[in-house]
Amino acid sequence: MVTFIWTIQIISALLLIVLILLHSPKGDGIAGMGGASQIFSSQKSAEKGLNKVTGIIAAVFILCTFLLGYGIIK
Repeated sequence: MVTFIWTIQIISALLLIVLILLHSPKGDGIAGMGGASQIFSSQKSAEKGLNKVTGIIAAVFILCTFLLGYGIIK
């Protein structure tokens, strides 16, 4: 079970990195390198969806961190 939680945590960490780099709150940011800035800056609903997905993945990451840190799962 611990291996499963570690796997989820690693996957969620990688997804968080990608999702945070795709955000462009005040400019193109790093998302402008691949042309993704026009995809998300032109559509408000896509930005809201990206925020929701980032929040959910962050919550999964924090939950896994607490489960592993406090030794709840053995």
